[in-house]
Amino acid sequence: MPSARLWNRPLVLGAVVALSLTGCAGSGDDPEPSSTSSSSPSSSVTATPTASGTATPAPSPSDSSSRTVPAGSPSDVTTGLDVPWSIAFLPDGDALVTLRDQAEVLRVTPTGRRSSLGTVDGVDASGEGGLLGVAVSPRFGSDRTVHLYLTADEDNRVVRTTLGADGFGPMTAVLTGIPKAGNHNGGRIAWGPDGFLYVATGDAAESGRSQDRDNLGGKILRVTGDGKAAPGNPFGGSPVWTLGHRNVQGLAWGEDGTMFASEFGQNAWDELNVIVPGRNYGWPEVEGIEDGDGDFTVPIAQWETSDSSPSGITVGADGAVYMAALRGESLWKIAVAGSRRQGEPVRLFEGRFGRIRDVVSAPDGTLWMLTNNTSRGDPRDGDDRLVRVPIG
Repeated sequence: MPSARLWNRPLVLGAVVALSLTGCAGSGDDPEPSSTSSSSPSSSVTATPTASGTATPAPSPSDSSSRTVPAGSPSDVTTGLDVPWSIAFLPDGDALVTLRDQAEVLRVTPTGRRSSLGTVDGVDASGEGGLLGVAVSPRFGSDRTVHLYLTADEDNRVVRTTLGADGFGPMTAVLTGIPKAGNHNGGRIAWGPDGFLYVATGDAAESGRSQDRDNLGGKILRVTGDGKAAPGNPFGGSPVWTLGHRNVQGLAWGEDGTMFASEFGQNAWDELNVIVPGRNYGWPEVEGIEDGDGDFTVPIAQWETSDSSPSGITVGADGAVYMAALRGESLWKIAVAGSRRQGEPVRLFEGRFGRIRDVVSAPDGTLWMLTNNTSRGDPRDGDDRLVRVPIG
């Protein structure tokens, strides 16, 4: 297996690589973990420089005893979760956690006390679809707004609701028509530092959608809270921010505003990309880093699919990008300076927690990550779990 390569060239990519439509595409983006141990980072990583429902009342925000965060090594916040998918923090330090197949949202305090905010109507949880991403409004203190990304009968969509003392209010669809399939549904949503909502979509198993600017599949979208194209988008009144993606699963921003996204590859390479508006990231013409004539934007790092199958990402208090890995059963730490990769990624917790679906930065500076062993893989006692990870 070739050693890691460092590339001293701009973020551009060209020559077309012909890829068969077998491998990861045939088994979906969430494959069973491999039976052999994964390779070391130096042999697998390549870098470039560059609902409505009745809620159980949650603990009061004034209950400070429920928010004391213990110090030490990784520890369980809560266990026994059924196919958790995404985490988003409320201003008071509690987290919202989506359960993909049950179409349920949980509220979890830093000490692990949890309550149900109810189930979301109209969710189709077949295949890899279901209740996926969750995003809390940056103005939550005044508007109480939460957005959710879900798979419905006919499409993937973003819905908006409010969270009150009695749980969620009515759900309103604000962005519809995102293609759905048994896999490649995208699903991550996050508010950017510019105050707009970013939506990660997949090609829904038809790769041609990714290069079609009139199709919402295989894109990163940038919209207002009402689901309208945000002002300043690169293609006029289109919600499309970037195109040429296969299945984006993670969105995060550095302190300087640099945007990062993780993306499932097919047969060869999973990717960590720096996202620049209007850029084309190459799928299905290319996968991973290639030399060429500058038609496409290259990732700043790539992994063999057996070492990653990436999902959620976050930027930690230390400025590094942390990336959850499903098949790779690891948390990858990628040091960055602005849009440039610094050194080799570090592989954390290989095999310790099994498949990892999401990782987010908590208000206290720790990381919270979700395991994902109850949908595929080998569940162990306590799975699935929400784990607190100190960093520093």
